[in-house]
Amino acid sequence: MTYNEQRNARKKGLRKSVLAPAATAVFLGVSGASVVLPTALHAQSYNFSSVQIVGTERIDASTVLSYLGIGKGQTVSAAELNDAYQRLAGSGLFNSVELQPRGGTLVVRLQEHAMISRINVEGNRRKDDADLIALIQSRPRGIFSPSTAERDAQIIAEAYAEDGRISAEVTPRIIRRGNGRVDLVFEVIEGNNAEIERLSFAGNRSFSDSRLRRALSSKQAGLLRAFVQSDTYDPARLEFDKQVLRDFYQSRGFVDIQVLAVAAEVPQARDGYQVTFEVQEGQQFSFGEIDTVSEVDGLDPAEYERVARLRTGSVYNPTRVDQAIARMERLAAQKGLNFIAVEPRITRNDRDGKLDLTLAIVRGPRVIVERIDIEGNQTTLDRVVRSQFTTVEGDPFNPRAIRDAAERIRALGYFANVEVEAREGSASDRVVVDVDVEEQGTGSLSFGAAYSTATGFGLNAAFQETNFLGRGQFIKVEFNGGVDARNYAFSFSEPALFGRDLALGIDAFYSETLANAYARYDTTTARVEPFLDFPVSEASRVKVRPFATGATITNVPGASSAVLAAESARGWQFGGGAGLTYTFDTARNAIDPTTRAFLKVDADVGGFGSDNRYFKATALARVQTRIMNDQVTLRAEAEGGALYSFAGAGSRVTDRFLLPSSQLRGFAPYGVGPRDLTAGNQDALGGNYFAVGRVEAQFPLGLPEEYGISGGVFADVGSLWGLDNTLGGTIDDGLHLRSAVGASLFWETPIGPLRFNYAVPVIKQGYDVENRFEVTIQTSF
Repeated sequence: MTYNEQRNARKKGLRKSVLAPAATAVFLGVSGASVVLPTALHAQSYNFSSVQIVGTERIDASTVLSYLGIGKGQTVSAAELNDAYQRLAGSGLFNSVELQPRGGTLVVRLQEHAMISRINVEGNRRKDDADLIALIQSRPRGIFSPSTAERDAQIIAEAYAEDGRISAEVTPRIIRRGNGRVDLVFEVIEGNNAEIERLSFAGNRSFSDSRLRRALSSKQAGLLRAFVQSDTYDPARLEFDKQVLRDFYQSRGFVDIQVLAVAAEVPQARDGYQVTFEVQEGQQFSFGEIDTVSEVDGLDPAEYERVARLRTGSVYNPTRVDQAIARMERLAAQKGLNFIAVEPRITRNDRDGKLDLTLAIVRGPRVIVERIDIEGNQTTLDRVVRSQFTTVEGDPFNPRAIRDAAERIRALGYFANVEVEAREGSASDRVVVDVDVEEQGTGSLSFGAAYSTATGFGLNAAFQETNFLGRGQFIKVEFNGGVDARNYAFSFSEPALFGRDLALGIDAFYSETLANAYARYDTTTARVEPFLDFPVSEASRVKVRPFATGATITNVPGASSAVLAAESARGWQFGGGAGLTYTFDTARNAIDPTTRAFLKVDADVGGFGSDNRYFKATALARVQTRIMNDQVTLRAEAEGGALYSFAGAGSRVTDRFLLPSSQLRGFAPYGVGPRDLTAGNQDALGGNYFAVGRVEAQFPLGLPEEYGISGGVFADVGSLWGLDNTLGGTIDDGLHLRSAVGASLFWETPIGPLRFNYAVPVIKQGYDVENRFEVTIQTSF
């Protein structure tokens, strides 16, 4: 019998007692509780010389009397007697309460709630018993209360609803064990996940529903709904998506955007939600006249205007304004000018859709940071959090700098929640910055699989910790390998050496490749590389890299090229060297969120201690932009490298470039470049030089966004050339262009991103090896 059935049965019994001719019962409050008074109820008063308590076993008389609140010989009215009943009934200690005046004696008949022996949850597969029992109020060895059990059932149902299982049903039941004890059992029918069946928008004119859906973290249920979590209905995620929509519109010039409401409707079948975002876009604005003025004596605004880097006519973006102000205030700090602030003054021109901007350099309030208090970091050291602040105790207070520090702390990924607030300190010109964090797990142990048509299946395992020992240090140990390759890697870095933006670390790897269809010999390579990484500008960094390497080539068959045989005969070669890496990435300052430029240049000098000394340089330049309301992504890349041996026996295949399919599509690994056509197996030998250009477009195919499928087209052109040993000119190592065009299918799946490429070589050499179709997938589980 359920609790509702028990409650109904008790109410029926009470209704029967009302018909008894001996007395009139006045029923108040919960089931089974009554006050039995004489028929002459009007203005009746009582005086009791004694109280008789009947039915208690575990609860002592003093407790009952304390709730009753009627003293010996005290005259009480009928209303006061009812109040006494209310106190007893509301105590939660009794299943039923009955008060019966009998002359000078008040008889109190009580039925105690049972004691809970144990609590079980049945039918739950998605959630553990311990997690659910921790949520409820009922406890073993506690007093059983039907109302509390009903509330507990509702709490459990709400826990399932938060995970999207809105149809979950929870029924509390009791098993009587005698001696006033019961077992409390919550029977759970979990039901199916409540998914978002449809995400739609109302009021959007400038962007389609499909474009806005791609911006949200919530997704519609699609083909792989059994594996996707982001299509589960989650009110907290939808609330976050409201802010995502605001940011999306504001970054595109819609400064008046309002997300008015989010309507979530459940159809009668209760199998999913229909979610609608109601937006009011307003007008799109671009930058109008941009001016910089100074209200500080002796300060030239022209220098500050140059670092603002804002352009008239471009789409207005408040983030770009904030970044410009931050750069200007940073310049003032570098010049030793304290309490300088930049105020943005905006004049609207609704007719032309322009926002005229004046950046006024003014004297800010003379407020300093008294201290920075950090709480909630049980594992993470204070210095890790403090290193994200450019402000220290005693510095002028800059609200923008504090906000930026809060964002950097969140970006660390160490904390589930970060709250940073400023409050008045010991004086009106002092500020205390409170940092309250909630830590989360930062380590991961992953096992996964990978597949490529070029390398086949492989396995990988990795351990990674991004906040090692709470010091903010990064450590990673990784293995991946397949039938013909094994790779081991180790990385460690301290990202904030001496509390500055200075990274010190070490990378190491060991790799073995076995003979396969592309290279009929074995290789073993190893490298250890300490590094020091530091910024040289807002968007660029430099890494200094001393290194030590080792390599050997073994098991070269007799039918292979004499070049490979000679290189194999040199055995293990160990050497050292040093290198520099320069990277430039506009994503670091995000001036234009729709366009990104990236540049990486590596320059090494090495081989010292081996039989060959060399210079080696590589460069990669990439630019990406989005057009047509961000629906089409365009990418262009240029990549090249050079290896020059200045002393010794010359380069080996383990040193040279090889141009895998990831760099030049349409051709197999070892498929292009110098090749010994006189050898029995016509080995590819790699090259000392390479250059590749790639262009690509990615676009929607008109399929529902929840499928995660998009299309693309691409074109590659490049070459690989140059050898130190051409066997007296019998090997053609000249520069011969190769090119290919093709199409791609992109599929974002829960097990990883799938990419299908079909490429057709257009320009090639007769001995090149083609690889027209390629599919790659990588995942962790």
